[in-house]
Amino acid sequence: MADWTERYRPTTLSEVRGNDKARDAFHEWAETWDDHGQAVILYGSPGVGKTSAAHALANDMGWETVELNASDQRTADVIERFAGRAANNATLAGSAGGGGARGGDTESRQLVILDEADNIHGTYDRGGASAITKLVKDASQPIVLIANEFYEMSRGLRNACEDIEFRDVSSRSIVPVLRDICRREDIEYEQDALDVIADTNDGDLRGAIKDLQAAAEGRDAITAEDVVTSGRDRAMDLFPFLDAVLKEESAEEALQSAYRVDETPDDLTKWLENNLLAVYEPKEAARAYDVLANADRWLGRVRATQNYSYWRYATDNAAAGVAAARDGTSGGWTRYNRPQFWPGSNETADEVCQRIAERSGLSIDTARRAVLPFLSAMTHHCKPRELTVAMTAAYDLDEAAVSFITGSGESTNKVESIVADAEELRAEAIEAHSGGAFAGGTLDGGDADGTDSDPAASSRGDDSEASGSAVDADTDGDATAETADDDENQAGLNDFM
Repeated sequence: MADWTERYRPTTLSEVRGNDKARDAFHEWAETWDDHGQAVILYGSPGVGKTSAAHALANDMGWETVELNASDQRTADVIERFAGRAANNATLAGSAGGGGARGGDTESRQLVILDEADNIHGTYDRGGASAITKLVKDASQPIVLIANEFYEMSRGLRNACEDIEFRDVSSRSIVPVLRDICRREDIEYEQDALDVIADTNDGDLRGAIKDLQAAAEGRDAITAEDVVTSGRDRAMDLFPFLDAVLKEESAEEALQSAYRVDETPDDLTKWLENNLLAVYEPKEAARAYDVLANADRWLGRVRATQNYSYWRYATDNAAAGVAAARDGTSGGWTRYNRPQFWPGSNETADEVCQRIAERSGLSIDTARRAVLPFLSAMTHHCKPRELTVAMTAAYDLDEAAVSFITGSGESTNKVESIVADAEELRAEAIEAHSGGAFAGGTLDGGDADGTDSDPAASSRGDDSEASGSAVDADTDGDATAETADDDENQAGLNDFM
């Protein structure tokens, strides 16, 4: 089932609920941007609609967006490469037109969105805070900074921007949103159920929508009894989810936990199947495998029909069914292992190994035995993210390949964003190294001294070179694919780090 927070995200500012004053001030900032040229800080509690408002404004103004969020490493270099380039373009076409830095066609602008701008600090974001301050002062495009804590930002940055506070959304404003979603999803509801969800989330509209979706999962109607009113985590990592299902929570609680994990039911089923025997007694495991078999049948229907509404039944069996199969609760720490055969056919595995082999100058067998396991370990669950993006760029991987290597769900936003960032990284590498300096091996007819026998290759940014050649040019001019050692075989990935 699609995430309702995305499906019902406001497309215009008029649809933003509960912050009319802030919404109007934000619209005024955009309409008068030519006059003041300032960046703006939208601040307030999580889930009140700040990021949604930014994207809705862009739709209203006909502006494209460039977004750098908390999952990116916001060093000065990254900010200048991703956000700075867009913010300092006079127009999308890269031309100032006739109106100067802030003139020209307003519909050709880009809105640069920097999410969680209050979390840039320490050595991890080295130089990031000062880079953003410089960016907002020099930019020739409108910039929106999203923050939860206004005073966690530097004074220099706060003083350089206009600021607009988004307040917590009142329960009175949340309920109509929930009611509208129920009607659009053709779900009957008790008014008390919507009231409980709105009151429980205490101003967090996004959280309320997530709780509504969790309560409605697999139902045509919801009552107050269907709503779980205990504290709801904003998100749940995979290993706490496994603890919840295999050790700790009731069937109903385990099902709610499944909704908070950023993985598909296919992925969750594989994890549970692979780690079941590490926790369950034989009789418990026998019952659990029965319900996992049912989950797999529903997943088969999804694959056969592409009807993803069947996912709900797979989740019911995989999470609630497995939790109900155990006789009690247990504690302690368990080492959970990644599934050995991840979703994706043998064809996917073969394609991944072949791509690694081609990019690294190795045999497919070596790629399968020696390289793939290390890539899987280093990028497990797409962490660290920067390395996963670099790997994706170096081997020109798609969502299915990234999912296979990292063990993350192919359809998750996490994998999709990594592939998108990798495509941009590859494009930058092609541009930066199009003069022939990116790779100097003997691939594609190149000479041993690093010169390309095809003079057009450097100008067209040949894909085999831009993807990270396995062999770098030897300083003495005698490096070849046949004599490269193991370290040189991995140089392609380093080109993107």
